[in-house]
Amino acid sequence: MTRPAVLEPEAAYALWAASYPAHAHNPVMQAEERAMLALLPGDLREQAVLDAGCGSGRYLLHAARRGATRLTGVDLSLPMLERAYDELAQVRLDAELTLLRGSVVELPVEDARADLTISGLVLGHIDDLPRALAELRRATKPGGTLLCSDFHPTGHALGWLRDFKANGQRYAARHTPHLYSHWHRACAALDLAIEEVREPMLDPADIPAGARFDPIALDVPVALVFRLRRY
Repeated sequence: MTRPAVLEPEAAYALWAASYPAHAHNPVMQAEERAMLALLPGDLREQAVLDAGCGSGRYLLHAARRGATRLTGVDLSLPMLERAYDELAQVRLDAELTLLRGSVVELPVEDARADLTISGLVLGHIDDLPRALAELRRATKPGGTLLCSDFHPTGHALGWLRDFKANGQRYAARHTPHLYSHWHRACAALDLAIEEVREPMLDPADIPAGARFDPIALDVPVALVFRLRRY
């Protein structure tokens, strides 16, 4: 099989946005989301939530369902922000919503904006993990929580791509693997406490009948999920 063209993330999501729903839409995302939601507080009433790299808004929707009163989504891709706006407009939100265009390494928000900062499957698009985590920390209140996930570096080592189809063509978004040691070193330097780490596996029940996939995917973790605390 011909390998897809690898695009920079902004270019990739400009193509992907039209078909990118605001829910976990493949087995890897479903595994990642189960781990993330298990660590997401069940009651977010009176809480301000920032989603850095919000995409089409799936974690903003989850935060809204758990009662968050102020939601802020930031994404570099304007087409993805437009998709998030359309998705969120379809539900009744009892929350103040702000969507902003910007990079995870230069968030367009004030210091200590969020009680909870989420970044789901985003940081692998950033080469400089310490810089990205420093921005997430800056935007989080002292004592606040950061909930971050990324594709597991094992997948990158096995040659897996963040691929998708658009206009009949197959593409992939550029991805930089970050090892657990990279996270540990960056968090220690930033005074971020690693409270919990999860490495979710695929659920065979999520794999569609007849799907073509690397069978080793059932034997290795597919995501890294961190709950961090800002001191």
